[in-house]
Amino acid sequence: MLWKTTEYTGWGRVLNATGDIARPERAATLARIMQDTPAPAFGNRRSYGDSPLNDGGRAIDMTRMDKVLAFDPDTGIVEAEAGIRLGELMRLFAPRGWTPAVVPGTGFCTLGGAIANDVHGKNHHVAGSFGEHVVSVTLFSGGKRVTASPSRQKTLFRATMGGIGQTGVILSAKIKMKPCPGTAMRVTERRIDDWDDQIDALEASTAPYAVSWIDAQAKGSKLGRGILEEAELAGQNLPSRAKPKSVPVNIGLFSNSLFTKGFNAGYLRRIPVGGRTSDKPMEDFFFPLDKVHGMTKLYGKAGFHQFQCVVGPDQTDALRGMMERIARSGLASPLAVLKRMGAGRAGMLSFPMEGYTLAVDFPNRDKARKLIGALEQMCAEAGGRLYLAKDSLATGETIKAMYPEWQDWVAEAAKADPEGALITDMVRRLDMRSAT
Repeated sequence: MLWKTTEYTGWGRVLNATGDIARPERAATLARIMQDTPAPAFGNRRSYGDSPLNDGGRAIDMTRMDKVLAFDPDTGIVEAEAGIRLGELMRLFAPRGWTPAVVPGTGFCTLGGAIANDVHGKNHHVAGSFGEHVVSVTLFSGGKRVTASPSRQKTLFRATMGGIGQTGVILSAKIKMKPCPGTAMRVTERRIDDWDDQIDALEASTAPYAVSWIDAQAKGSKLGRGILEEAELAGQNLPSRAKPKSVPVNIGLFSNSLFTKGFNAGYLRRIPVGGRTSDKPMEDFFFPLDKVHGMTKLYGKAGFHQFQCVVGPDQTDALRGMMERIARSGLASPLAVLKRMGAGRAGMLSFPMEGYTLAVDFPNRDKARKLIGALEQMCAEAGGRLYLAKDSLATGETIKAMYPEWQDWVAEAAKADPEGALITDMVRRLDMRSAT
């Protein structure tokens, strides 16, 4: 049977859906589905909220369409189906001298998902967003198979990059990968004392990859303390040394303020006062949380939300205000990061803008939801943006005001999907396809 009724959820496990799911393995099967009963698609559902959900309707699980279709070892251009994981591309091609130019914090993100959310990584200030390295994308759009690129079907291409799956179901894509000398990263870690030092350190960093972990429980003179990681590709071949761990049950440790305070203090002390430099396997640097299977269970049965915003380089005081409010609340989990971003973005609804992005996880509680609402308002007042891949609580009015090309995107989505067959729970919640 092609369709099977399934219960499924986003990565945060707060929002869920029940509906008929198809899992095609071949392009011909996907083409038949899109001809007969078109539906929105999802990958590994690493988006945190309701972006991959279609409660009460049909959806297409693309994870079985994960083949590499072509590879040019001279240019590093690879063509692959939408369901392939970015971590798998890294595993396959880094030993051959090529790696994806941009990866998010999980290797389980699929190629189609990376395009639909125009993901960014720890090198955004240097390499821009994922969509800027897409040579072309092939999708079922407007009832037919279409290939779009920066020079062909340009408007469709820009609407698809970061377009949350509303311009068609992505079949495959060609991406330009980055040369790499081995499968390792040289990583320098050092303690950062407070918020001002965090901003100064990220601004001064010349490393191609940089990210700061923040102790989101620290207040007063210690506000914003944490660890800055700076890294570069290294000419070694290192297999992953991290042993996979598993969280078997919902234990809710990350929802416990006392545990978080103790964890954060210990995590900070693991770095010597003078810092340290070491060589790590690529996947251990890029995807550290992938080694903890079922890690979302650390938030308990109720799940969690992530707040992620970006503000301009002249709005660091506003970001500090958000950090102060987060620290006072005592609600933040150990997972909080700060990154510097460049101007690179590939699509009309792409999240990145030049400045700084802050991402913090919160357990799904009334107080946390109220706090996130306040943080969203502070972000809006600072002229910033919220990340659709992480959102589960924002209003349509808030989101639409943050994306100046939103109406252009609406027009292109309407051309590609005039009957609204690709509308998801997120699109309904935010009323994103409405022209007003």
